[in-house]
Amino acid sequence: MLQFEETSAGTAGILRQPADAGLAPAQASADGAELRRVNVADKRIINGQTDVNQLVPFKYKWAWDKYLSACANHWMPQEIQMSRDIELWKNPNGLTEDERRIVKRNLGFFVTADSLAANNIVLGTYRHITAPECRQYLLRQAFEEAIHTHAYQYIVESLGLNEGEIFNAYHEVPSIRAKDEFLIPFIDVLTNPSFKTGTPENDQKLLKSLIVFACLMEGLFFYVGFAQILALGRQNKMTGAAEQYQYILRDESMHCNFGIDLINTIKLENPHLWTAEFREELRELFHKGVELEYRYAEDTMPRGVLGLNAAMFKEYLRFIANRRAQQIGLDPLFEGATNPFPWMAEMIDLKKERNFFETRVIEYQTGGALSWD
Repeated sequence: MLQFEETSAGTAGILRQPADAGLAPAQASADGAELRRVNVADKRIINGQTDVNQLVPFKYKWAWDKYLSACANHWMPQEIQMSRDIELWKNPNGLTEDERRIVKRNLGFFVTADSLAANNIVLGTYRHITAPECRQYLLRQAFEEAIHTHAYQYIVESLGLNEGEIFNAYHEVPSIRAKDEFLIPFIDVLTNPSFKTGTPENDQKLLKSLIVFACLMEGLFFYVGFAQILALGRQNKMTGAAEQYQYILRDESMHCNFGIDLINTIKLENPHLWTAEFREELRELFHKGVELEYRYAEDTMPRGVLGLNAAMFKEYLRFIANRRAQQIGLDPLFEGATNPFPWMAEMIDLKKERNFFETRVIEYQTGGALSWD
């Protein structure tokens, strides 16, 4: 008889399933063999007992829809022209030193941040999620993180930047290193081969890691950099880099939204995890995240530039933190925080508008998803 092969979560079969693993009751086929079908009601985001290889019947249709949307929005960095950026960068008077600092600091953070995100998905999160629909999106998300890392490398190469300086910034720049050091323990928990879900303590650890990455990394840590590079683009500077950042922002917004849906579904299926003590831990993490990103804002722009300054980002980060907290069911952390950059919402929403350089329709769709009128 085929044996049950355990995943790292200790709950779901990778290739084989036991007879009693939450499947529908056995039925007899025409030749007398037993048929065991997945019962959709038995599916769970974590600690599921159904076959993770059987994508259908769908239970989490929202995850499948997000997967399809992500595939329809496919793009590649080399599609975007960098000639104007190269000309501007090489011109000694093209950008101020403060503007150059913004570009280099942001590339220094992002070139490794998306690698951390990909490692967290592939080596950690994916192993512990037992809903095939959600796994399908995570595979697409990991590929998009690779595209983003490719995009930053493409910008670095195009501008002829010092690769050693940019790619080692997470070692050498304190404000970047502090953000990465905040994230790494949450990666290490999930990538540890001995870590398994199935107890309240470990399920909370998984949930906390998902919240840190969806709400703080992809939902907060990226936003100073996005706003700065897109502000350059709004002034018709570094337009190729800004266009790539706009595509990346769209992708990361979808990652954040998927993560929030995943978190809220885990909460719904496991309400015992959402204790008062756990919520207090999360509030502390949110406060720490805002503090770290504000330090990064101060470091990247010690003086006002592009009509922006670090104080404006303090308000912006508090506004975003409130929004992320409310999206997962926490009370707002910063009373009365407002959005000083309403134009950022336009960058995220995209829709069918053309981008601000009039280069191409920003809601890019692959051929199979195009609608020909």
